[in-house]
Amino acid sequence: MSFDANAHRESSLENWEEAASGWVRRQEELRELAAPVSHWMIEAINPQPGQRVLELAAGLGETGLLAAELLTPVGGVLISDQAEAMLTGARERASSLGLTNVELKVLNAEWIDLPLASVDAVLCRWGYMLMADPATALSETRRVLRPGGRVALAVWDTLEQNPWAQLPAQELSERGLAGAGAAAPGPFTLASAERVSELLKGAGFAEIRIETLELVRRHRSFDDFWEITLDLSRSFHDVVLDQPEAQIAEIRASLEHRFAPFTSSAGELVIPARTLVAAAEA
Repeated sequence: MSFDANAHRESSLENWEEAASGWVRRQEELRELAAPVSHWMIEAINPQPGQRVLELAAGLGETGLLAAELLTPVGGVLISDQAEAMLTGARERASSLGLTNVELKVLNAEWIDLPLASVDAVLCRWGYMLMADPATALSETRRVLRPGGRVALAVWDTLEQNPWAQLPAQELSERGLAGAGAAAPGPFTLASAERVSELLKGAGFAEIRIETLELVRRHRSFDDFWEITLDLSRSFHDVVLDQPEAQIAEIRASLEHRFAPFTSSAGELVIPARTLVAAAEA
């Protein structure tokens, strides 16, 4: 089956609107996991007071909010996402932090509704890989950046390096419950430094730097991991909870067994994760 980009865009927007409440509930866990990534990205763009920074596919805006703290008194951050529900969560977080230099706007990263050369830096943490056309999105990123401006991004490394996703995917696949085909965008679509470099070069970026970061997902128990996965992964949530109750129990028990190698004697899960981070200059 050929990939339908427009259908993907529509379903993606719907999924993120529906998933937002789960992401808000789990924002503390997400913040802890992603902190090394966000800090790497902030260091890569080196935001200075007075500058304007754009965050694309921001979700709850954690990376952009870190930048906002460094841009005062006259600079600011535009936090954007295609899902209004995500921006509602970001707005609440910005308010709780007392940040007044944050603007929030619904934007499509493939057609950024901003003028040419209007921002000093762009952040996109785990976003380009999910887009129907990441090449166009990066070209748009390059367009809105001022000469010498910087982009910093993150994409997940391969599925094999991320058992938190690999094992649930295997479980569903072996039960004939696999989701979208290989051609569809997903968390691991850009899991290659070569591919990321190729896309950045194609969009006109230079001074490209790509690194690998090792992360750790920690969960108090398998129950905790199960509930968080249902909250954060709309595809897993919909596929699993659409099954009869007895089969849901089977999936859960089988998955708990798969994660036994990552489970301590106290029942805590410690699961490795790996992401690619990249920075480049316009």
